[in-house]
Amino acid sequence: MNDRIPAGTLRKVDRGDALAARYGEIRAATEALAAPLSAEDCAIQSMPDASPVKWHLAHTSWFFETFVLAPNHASYTPYNPAFRVLFNSYYNAVGDKHPRPQRGLLSRPTLEDVQNYRKHVDRALADLLAGARLAPAQLDLIELGLNHEQQHQELILTDVKHMLSYNPLRPAYAAARRASDIASTMTWVEFEERLTEIGHEPPGFAFDNEMPRHREWVPAFAMATRPVSNAEYLAFMEDEGYRRPELWLSEGWDWVTVNGIAAPAYWERNGADWSYFTLGGMLAVESHAPVCHVSLYEAEAYARWAGARLPTESEWEVAGREMPIAGNFADDGLLRPRAAPEAGMSPRQMFGDVWEWTRSAYAPYPGFHPATGAVGEYNGKFMCNQYVLRGGSCATPRSHIRASYRNFFPAPARWQFTGFRLARDR
Repeated sequence: MNDRIPAGTLRKVDRGDALAARYGEIRAATEALAAPLSAEDCAIQSMPDASPVKWHLAHTSWFFETFVLAPNHASYTPYNPAFRVLFNSYYNAVGDKHPRPQRGLLSRPTLEDVQNYRKHVDRALADLLAGARLAPAQLDLIELGLNHEQQHQELILTDVKHMLSYNPLRPAYAAARRASDIASTMTWVEFEERLTEIGHEPPGFAFDNEMPRHREWVPAFAMATRPVSNAEYLAFMEDEGYRRPELWLSEGWDWVTVNGIAAPAYWERNGADWSYFTLGGMLAVESHAPVCHVSLYEAEAYARWAGARLPTESEWEVAGREMPIAGNFADDGLLRPRAAPEAGMSPRQMFGDVWEWTRSAYAPYPGFHPATGAVGEYNGKFMCNQYVLRGGSCATPRSHIRASYRNFFPAPARWQFTGFRLARDR
């Protein structure tokens, strides 16, 4: 991996100390996310794209054990050699892996055993950081592992929401907190055409898919000051949006008709009203919060209906990098999108609340080369049949996001907190 901090910025020992402190904070945050759940909650897999919480707890430890401890800690003893296969996600270069759709069948190891595995890895990692002056490449792997764990923190929340939604009791993961639902005005911000640089600009951590920074020509465009709201999306629904094939991509129309899609995921009709399932249980749909749990197909159809389009990821980055990383994140504990404030905390609502679909296919930047070895499988091999999302969500840790961050999902995906904002040509 490339150095994340330029030579001379910090001594290696200083960076190691900082990583040790951050390691403790992030690992504790993962444990806190699992704390409200029972052992039964942690074992269920509700669909092949989701994973049991127990698996997330183990896999994030597997990452540190496999890529950091095994190669660099001379006296490290694996907690259980069988875990190398059980908790390998998709790293073919590491070896065999347990089938992803069958993760929910792993009643053993128990949750307690997985928690002991985490403690075993934590002790060894602390020992490694305290007893060795690690090379920059080794510290890079630890930093990658911490950002990887933050991704799984978000997945814990989204996978738990999906799992609990199948329970007819509609149980809450956490008590629902009230949030303002006052409408904010959607206006348009205009951007002049420009030759600009896109991608991560050092210093600081970034995933390899955010690099290399490169020049792009971005034509003039306008972008909405906030994502599309539930009320606005409901108007599309009431105008027969899900029954008008002219609004839909061909593949999207097939998806709608085959699956009987008529509303965002988690929405339920109650007579003339709508409610939706949240991590706080069932709530009345909040009119002015960003619509979420919609696919790229739904976002594209709405944009056509509204006489607009989705932004490209380059347009989104041009607009987003002008804004502070402020918004409604997992750290705030609301755990659902909130209505955009008129001003102050989250100008333009660029970050947090909902991941925003773009019209850009997930592809390598010019000059991209994956890292050597198994960690090179982290992002590059998924650059096919997926689309880029930007901005983070209400389930994303605040310290994890930046304007250049590239999330990616296939067009039908809806279990993540996915929404969108509009753009248009000038």
